[in-house]
Amino acid sequence: MGIVLGDNSYGKAENRVVRIYRDTPRHEIRDVTVSTALRGDFSAAHLEGDQARVLPTDTQKNTCYAYAKEKGLREIETYALDLGRHFVDDVEPVTGARIAVDEHTWERVPVDGRGHDHTWVRRESEIRTTVVEVDATGATVVSGLKDLVLLKSTGSEFAGFLVDGYTTLAETHDRIMSTSLVATWRYTGTEVEWDKTWSDVRRILLERFATVHSLALQQTLWEMGKAVLQAYPEIAEVSLSAPNKHHFVVDLSPFGLENSGEVFHAADRPYGLIEATVTRD
Repeated sequence: MGIVLGDNSYGKAENRVVRIYRDTPRHEIRDVTVSTALRGDFSAAHLEGDQARVLPTDTQKNTCYAYAKEKGLREIETYALDLGRHFVDDVEPVTGARIAVDEHTWERVPVDGRGHDHTWVRRESEIRTTVVEVDATGATVVSGLKDLVLLKSTGSEFAGFLVDGYTTLAETHDRIMSTSLVATWRYTGTEVEWDKTWSDVRRILLERFATVHSLALQQTLWEMGKAVLQAYPEIAEVSLSAPNKHHFVVDLSPFGLENSGEVFHAADRPYGLIEATVTRD
């Protein structure tokens, strides 16, 4: 039985790129973290230490910055497609590229009731994401979001579950439901209004989380994913990952106080983790 080199890739991870548009007095900002990974016949580098077919990761980093100027950096999906196609089409040893982009959100500082022209405040939690795969067969785009923290103070239940000798959890018909949502959706093509579609998918996810009377977090995820697919035929599937950020009612009886679902302990771990993919048949 011999020993062979298996699948491999290499790239430059977490390049921080900030692009400011100064075309008018009202500036625009796009702030991203970009990771590149290239595939191809790089066996000589592994087996012999021969770098002749290896485009340095430093060059990949430089390309991320140069393309933010040459091609522009507005819709992250377009930026990632431009990078991936460049590496596959223009760098001979490269047969496949994976470009992952996380976008960090900045909001304009309000001044006199209007967002300031060139001052922003960072919205730390939520991140917009895309992962683009490019090879000889074409390109696939998976967009999404992560760290979207949601909470509803009622409209959620958890009862009728399986019970065994180790079960201590009590049924509830009124609870806080909170999560830090990760959602991704795969497009069937690349002719998409990226910003508009992303914003609309986000809106649909939020609306369904808020309005579905949830008998389980699993049910909520199903309804969220289904609503996206119903609204957008160009989306093939939606994957959702939702940690259950538990809130436990605090016993205030030792202090002579009644707690009717008003004061909670927010526990960060351990937590339930619910994941589902909603797809077309």
